[in-house]
Amino acid sequence: MSMIRDLRAVVRPASRISLRKESGPYETSRERAAATAVVDCAVYRDGRRQDTGGGPLSPQDAMRRVRRDGGFVWIGLHEPTEAEFAGIAAEFGLHPLAVEDAVQAHQRPKLERYDDSLFTVFKTVHYLDHDRVSSTSEIVETGEVMCFTGRDFFITVRHGGQGSLRALRHRLQDDPELLAKGPSAVLHAIADHVVDGYIAVADALQDDIDEVETKVFSPGRKGTPRGTDAGEIYQLKREVLEFKRAVAPLLRPMQLLSERPMRLIDPEIQKYFRDVADHVARVQEQVIGFDELLNSILQANLAQASVAQNEDMRKITSWAAIIAVPTMVCGVYGMNFDYMPETHWKYGYPVVLGVTVAICLGIHRTLKRNGWL
Repeated sequence: MSMIRDLRAVVRPASRISLRKESGPYETSRERAAATAVVDCAVYRDGRRQDTGGGPLSPQDAMRRVRRDGGFVWIGLHEPTEAEFAGIAAEFGLHPLAVEDAVQAHQRPKLERYDDSLFTVFKTVHYLDHDRVSSTSEIVETGEVMCFTGRDFFITVRHGGQGSLRALRHRLQDDPELLAKGPSAVLHAIADHVVDGYIAVADALQDDIDEVETKVFSPGRKGTPRGTDAGEIYQLKREVLEFKRAVAPLLRPMQLLSERPMRLIDPEIQKYFRDVADHVARVQEQVIGFDELLNSILQANLAQASVAQNEDMRKITSWAAIIAVPTMVCGVYGMNFDYMPETHWKYGYPVVLGVTVAICLGIHRTLKRNGWL
């Protein structure tokens, strides 16, 4: 099988396990602590990782080897400081604006083209497992992966505890034919890896939304909808909004990578960005649908609360109407008049009491027949 036919199988695991059971496409464990922000630095030639001679390879040494023998260098960093990144930026001639964004983080997904490099920002999204949705549940956690793509180098800068690329690097190293395509193959693999995470998180969020929707419309006592806490729905809307901020801005960069010829992107790799763009568009449509559905669920929940209050008010009003009859009769007979009808009659009290009870029963029956009680 050719390299291109194998590309999808390399960057995507053969089977995906539900995010509710495992952490999904991102490793949750952080790499072991190191003295610098460099997580890994390797030289690749003809798709194979070159031997470092037993010791770690510095970015400067790696670049010297590439300039001497060919290939490209892939450097991975995690939350570098400005001082830690300054030497690498100078060595590879990275644009100061891109360097500033990479160090400060909290950037929106984007693609920026400079003279000798591409700067791409991805938002990684991780689904946090939880027993149930509550008004304080944290469901979605985001991080960032920033990529510098050059002719003979590829630099990744990660921010946040999620989104490790170690497993992806190992899978790419297992397919030298693909990795021989250079830095653009790595860029596509990371883009596809990140977007696969979006799909998995969207599926998990769909389950949470279905659970809240069922809770809102499931029957409570006497067959009426029981509703749910509006805080749960609002919290889901906040998490969906955070997810939307990661997905929506990425569509345009993926379309540009798939449609516009770029000298740093291998033509054989470029067409596969179209598949990534299609997946981003699909997830974006899902997220928009989630937001609209949650709006409808929230409105339905508030309407149910209003209906329940109206039901309570009708019951209170009904009982007040029934109690008004004996109150009126007792009020009339409690007045200090010398001449009142039937006050000295032997059967006056039981007759008045019986008539009052009969009227109250009649009112109760009428209200119950009309659904007020």
